[in-house]
Amino acid sequence: MLQLSKRLQSVADLVGECSTIADVGTDHGYIPVYLVAGGKAKKAIAMDINAGPLSRAETHILQYGLRKEIETRLSDGCRALKPKEADVIVIAGMGGALMRRILMQGEEIARAAKKLVLQPQSEVAAFREFLFTEGYQITEEDMVLEEDKYYPVIAAKSVKKKTDVSDTEETNTAVAGRDAKACWKEWNREDAAESRVACKFGPLLLERRHPVLKQYLLRQQNQKQKILKNLQKNARQDVTRRTEELLEELKDIERALTYYDPDILC
Repeated sequence: MLQLSKRLQSVADLVGECSTIADVGTDHGYIPVYLVAGGKAKKAIAMDINAGPLSRAETHILQYGLRKEIETRLSDGCRALKPKEADVIVIAGMGGALMRRILMQGEEIARAAKKLVLQPQSEVAAFREFLFTEGYQITEEDMVLEEDKYYPVIAAKSVKKKTDVSDTEETNTAVAGRDAKACWKEWNREDAAESRVACKFGPLLLERRHPVLKQYLLRQQNQKQKILKNLQKNARQDVTRRTEELLEELKDIERALTYYDPDILC
């Protein structure tokens, strides 16, 4: 049985069981091979924009005798996929901005899927905000630490068409099956602090007091406190703006840590 890295295992775990999984940017094809060989998926479509990674994926598919069950396609994002052709779409191992572009360009396909499993490796806060404002419901989240790097993974699905989130009566955000309107109001308080913290660190990771997120928060807090101290001690120019940024970031971290210890801000 193929052994996945912790990062990829977290993705595979959120996929769960399905009929057909489409892996966008499949690289070596590890996730489709793992899910089909393990009986979690009946079929898979492994897609990549480059021929080289797709060739490596085909090698692994043949190695495990899964050529009939796993199809490979050269594809820029979801372009080679039809709506409802896969009930689960995986997009992992790339930056949040690129993932956002893929979802926007393949909007019809993404919204038709029963589940999206997403693992942005940068610009995570902006990517979560994109999901919220575009009408995707975050249904599950996980976070793992691998080789000293933290990886969040998000399961989401489309709940409705895009609307203007500034209109609290027509919002489209939903978390964990709750009513979309109520949820956006909960994460978008008057000063927008809760909304910002939810986007930065993950609403379900916070609600469920995920232990890896706490480890991440404490590390970030320690690093930013050190940076602030060194900045104030060794400043040779005006550092007011950077100081304000760091203090704001530390406030968000403290607010997130209140999920683990409500007395932190007391």
